[in-house]
Order: sequence, then C-alpha cells, then structure tokens
Amino acid sequence: MTYILAIDQGTTSTRAIIFDADMKILDSAQQEFTQHFPNSGWVEHDPMDLWNTTLETCADVLKKVGITAADLTGIGITNQRETTVIWDRQTGEPVHNAIVWQDRRTADICNILKEDGHEDTVTETTGLLLDPYFSATKVKWILDHHEGLRARARLGQLAFGTVDSWIIWNLTGGKRHVTDATNAARTMLYNIHKGEWSERICELLDVPPVVLPEVLDCAADFGTTDASIFGAEVPILGVAGDQQAATLGNACFEAGMLKSTYGTGCFALLNTGDTAVRSENRMLTTIAYQLDGKPTYALEGAIFIAGAVVQWLRDGLGIIKDASETQALAESADRSQNVILVPAFTGLGAPYWSPDCRGAVYGLTRGTGPAEMARAALQSVGFQTRDLLEAMQADMGNTGKQVLRVDGGMTASNYAMQFLSDILGAPVDRPEVLESTALGVAWLAGMRAGVYPDQEGFAAKWALDHRFEPTMQEPFREDKYAAWQRAVQATLSV
Repeated sequence: MTYILAIDQGTTSTRAIIFDADMKILDSAQQEFTQHFPNSGWVEHDPMDLWNTTLETCADVLKKVGITAADLTGIGITNQRETTVIWDRQTGEPVHNAIVWQDRRTADICNILKEDGHEDTVTETTGLLLDPYFSATKVKWILDHHEGLRARARLGQLAFGTVDSWIIWNLTGGKRHVTDATNAARTMLYNIHKGEWSERICELLDVPPVVLPEVLDCAADFGTTDASIFGAEVPILGVAGDQQAATLGNACFEAGMLKSTYGTGCFALLNTGDTAVRSENRMLTTIAYQLDGKPTYALEGAIFIAGAVVQWLRDGLGIIKDASETQALAESADRSQNVILVPAFTGLGAPYWSPDCRGAVYGLTRGTGPAEMARAALQSVGFQTRDLLEAMQADMGNTGKQVLRVDGGMTASNYAMQFLSDILGAPVDRPEVLESTALGVAWLAGMRAGVYPDQEGFAAKWALDHRFEPTMQEPFREDKYAAWQRAVQATLSV
C-alpha cells in the first residue's frame, strides 16, 4: 500500500492529511494554535506551537488511518510563507517568536530603503516589492533588536528559515537546514533569475548569508525524519509554499493558467512559464514551482484579508458563531443597501501595497445589520480578486476572460463563489478536492517516490466539482466595481 503524509502548516492551524495510492484523502487531523498580537499591526507565533501541533496532528492522523510511520512512502510539507523563524543551531531553541507574514512592524525599514532608492534593485533581483510582508526585513528586525544576535549569526551559531525549514530541521533532528525554491523566492533575499541567495541584498540588510538554508527543487531529498519522532525514518520528498502548492494541486502547469486560494488571505497566481514577467502594475514576480532544476515563474497578487474577514464577523463583531452562517445571512440582506467593506485590517496588499492603511465601511444606514455586514464581507473578497486579475491582465496583455480555478475553505460558500464569478464576469471552477494545497505537496512527494504520475498524468486526474458562471448584467457589475474602487481610494486617502 502507498501512503503519503502531507503536513500543511498554516497561519491559524496545522493539519496533517494522509493520501492513498490514488491521491485520495483517507483522513486528516487539525489543531489551531494561539495568535499573538503584541502591538498594533504586529502578529507573532510561538515557533514551538508550530512544531508541537505538527507532531500531534501527524500522530493523530496516523492513528485515525490505522497505520504507522513505517507504512509511509514519503512526506510532503506546505507552509505559511514569509513567516520568519531564527533559532540556535546548537540547542534548537528559537531566539524570538516567529514574525508572521501579516506583521507590519518593519514598514519603517521598508520606507527608508525606498527613500534610499533600493526598491528597483530588490524588484529586479527578487521579483518582489519592498514591503513588510516578506521575510528579509523581519530577519533584520530580529537581529537589530536582540543584543549580540548579529554577532552570533556571523559566527554561524544561528539559523534562519521560513516555516518549512523550521519543521524540517526538527523532523530531521537538526541534521538538515534546507528549503525549496518557492519559499526562498518569498524571502526577498533570493535571486529568482540566478537561483541563488543575493549577496547584495544580504549586505544591504546586514543579514549574514551563513544563516540561510540550502535551496532545493520542490521535489527533492529534503532529509529523513529521525526515527525517534514517529517511530520510523520517513523520507521528506516534497516542499512548496502554500500558494505554490495550491497552484500544483490545481494542476496549473501551462502558461496562462490561473488559480486563486481563499484561506486567511487570498492569493492569485498566473503561470507565466519560463518567463519571469516583471509587473508594471505592482504584482509580484515569483517562482510557481521548480522541478529538475528548472523554475516555472508566475505573477502573484496577494490579498491579506479573505477568510479572515469571516473570522472577524465571528470573533470581532460576534454576529455569527460559525463561518457557514454567512451564506444565509448574505442572501437575506436588504438589496436596496450597498454596504461596502474595505477589510484593510493589516493594510492593503496588491495592487495597492499600503501597509499603513486600515479598514473602513461605507454606505451604512439605520437599517444596516448583520445580514448586510455579512454580505459586504463576502463581497469584499470578490472585489479584491478582481483588482488582482485586472492588474495581471494588464501585465500580460488582455487575454480575455480566463477561467479561474479556486480552492481553500472559503470556496465552500456558493454565495461567495457566485459573486466572484459575477464581479469578474468569468467562469470560476471549484475542484472536487478543495485541499489543493495539501494535494500539491502530496503529489510532489509521491512523484519523487515514483508512486504518483508525472505532470501530464496528474493534470488528467484533476476533477471539477462545480463551475460558477456569471449571471450579473454588465452595467450593474461595472457600477458595483466602480463603487468598490471609490471606497478603496477613500480608505487610502485617510
């Protein structure tokens, strides 16, 4: 029997999923962990929470399926990207909490670098913009704010990694300090054209290169778990950042294919093939995946708040107890009201890149209640997605209305997906397997092990659950989108 274990270490929870020989999910285990907000705009995780929930969910799912680690063919790992961990190579102890991708504390560092004229260099080298979102300025901040840390880093006593590196280090008992090309490409320290760490940017940020991990393909030999971890040694054979893993899981292997994942945030990736397209519309140029030493590139747009807006309805406003309640609420909303929510709780991502912007609600009346707020929350995700896709189309030349493949927890909402199709004026395809992120790295590991098919065979297995077709009339669609754009501009001007 073939069993592949996929570890999906996300922003709010860790999941472990076991796939069988046909790439079908047998079972899963999930644990949430604590989010830390030490200051406004700051978001942290305890790295030990990330590791312990990984251990516990893996043990739980093995027990559920009724197998042991000795039965596993391989492990694939996908992770929240950009989140930054630095630890002591000797003790394995983190030197600071993990600074999460949503964290905005390094905005001043980014602004100084922009004022000094460094953004072009950063963009040309890494494909990214100077923004607190990425790992590089987080590393600098940690080394700047702990006396003696930079000296220890220069001596090779510390290791930096995105979450995949941290998990692999622990799984292998400290034997392997590695990452894959997709995670490296999100650090703002990696030259995506040469496939190597950028000495120039490391020098610019005073990040000692000795702290950086070795960069491998997405399907590679990342090491073997220490036998003491799960009771047997298991090879780690596939790694990709969560959004790139979802691109793989959606079989977006051809240039021009497009996917969007709706988790805590929303991330749209457009496969651009062998060409690293530099955006003129503040999209990111990144590595979609790398196999056999050959990178495939993508344009990416990032929305910081997608599913998190539903969490805000639940935890912040208290108007729902469960995310599933939003659909019925939205459908019951007063159609005469046009409430618009700009969910810039941690700034606005692409194509605006305004880290200091904060959220706003427009169109409130005395009759506005939970139903109208729920509808505005769900619609905000569709509006933001259109912002991304219009910017991508401008970069690539208008290629018409592309089919958008979607995945992630929020895609379970038929209301949200129908509105997405309506506001885009394009078809939206929801797959049978919504766990595209885990499927992507399971496929990488299984392909590397020789038990899963190649790209062509995997693409042939991709299955559609439902296609949402636009039903909204064009004039109404454009009026609604114009109102959204006015709301965004008003929010940015505050």
